[in-house]
Amino acid sequence: MSNKIRWGVLGGGGDSLIGVLHRVAASMFDAYQLTGGIFNPNKDTSIAFAKEIGISTNRVYTDLDELISEEMKLSEGERMQVISILTPNFLHFPMAKQLMEAGFNVICEKPMTMTFAEAKELEAVQKRNDNYFALTHTYTGYPMVRQMKKMIAEGVIGDVQKVDAQYYQGWINNIIHDKDQRSSTWRLIPEKSGISCCMGDIGVHAYQMLEYVTGMDIKSILADLNHLYDDNQMDIDGTVLLRLGKHTKGVLRASQIATGEENNFTVAIYGTKAGIKWEQENPNYLYLLEDGQPMRVLKPGHSYNSDLSLDGTKLPPGHPEGIFDAMGNIYKGMAKAVRKQDFDMAEFPSMRDGVRGMYFIETAVASHSDGNVWKEL
Repeated sequence: MSNKIRWGVLGGGGDSLIGVLHRVAASMFDAYQLTGGIFNPNKDTSIAFAKEIGISTNRVYTDLDELISEEMKLSEGERMQVISILTPNFLHFPMAKQLMEAGFNVICEKPMTMTFAEAKELEAVQKRNDNYFALTHTYTGYPMVRQMKKMIAEGVIGDVQKVDAQYYQGWINNIIHDKDQRSSTWRLIPEKSGISCCMGDIGVHAYQMLEYVTGMDIKSILADLNHLYDDNQMDIDGTVLLRLGKHTKGVLRASQIATGEENNFTVAIYGTKAGIKWEQENPNYLYLLEDGQPMRVLKPGHSYNSDLSLDGTKLPPGHPEGIFDAMGNIYKGMAKAVRKQDFDMAEFPSMRDGVRGMYFIETAVASHSDGNVWKEL
């Protein structure tokens, strides 16, 4: 019998980019075997997709109730162990809750839930059932992001005194200026997307990344968000001032109307001794800045990197790694946890990241709505 982790998927069928990303990531380290799931709301379409990707159709289910019922009839050594949720935002919470209450481990796309209250409820479910839960803040899987985290923790840049995150995209610019399109795009519909578009989709990535690499909690924020049109209910751009401590402050800028930008996500952390910067569009370079010294560029695969960084490096120095590799590292960390192997807590974002992220989203919207006032986190 295969010792691979039995893996199921909810969503991600057809030409879904996120579906391809997760399937490639799960296959990287030969740790998972795709067993079945629900790839589309229509079962016939799900079955056709299962045939297309070459897996058996006998564990393709009509809905989540049927999946859980049928899987629980199987022995512990046969049923699915980990199930990934790749559905639209409004389905993340009910699906994750139902799965964890049934005893399954979960990998979930972000945002984890639609509200902070749901996030806290899901956290309680996990604690009661002792499940493993991974939230796919994919960028934490990049080797040089992990190297950044370790260098900050080891004091290479000194005490953190300034943080700066920018996440600029331009994809919604072609939608937002057309009234019909902006009223029909699901990411701009609160019932499907939640209370925030820009901050909920990409701003939360920047927020989670700042807390991840610094190891510090953001204590309070002040947000100024932009809807651009009065009939648009969702933010598509915004700036958030951050306070991590009395003398540690920063800024988070996120936009989906930064015309011409693709996926321009940058993170910079400045300490008392040095600064350190990373850019998602050039993910294999980590820049170290010191007064009176030339800028140093660190790259993956070299022995000067941390064990956490090296464990997530799959190619020799000089061979670029990318987003599929980053997601693969998250799946690898989850596999270690499920198999009860030693793992670093930094190998996959956890339930806490999801709870903190939802609190950030709601607090940012409240800060803006209440007249741009500071709100504690």
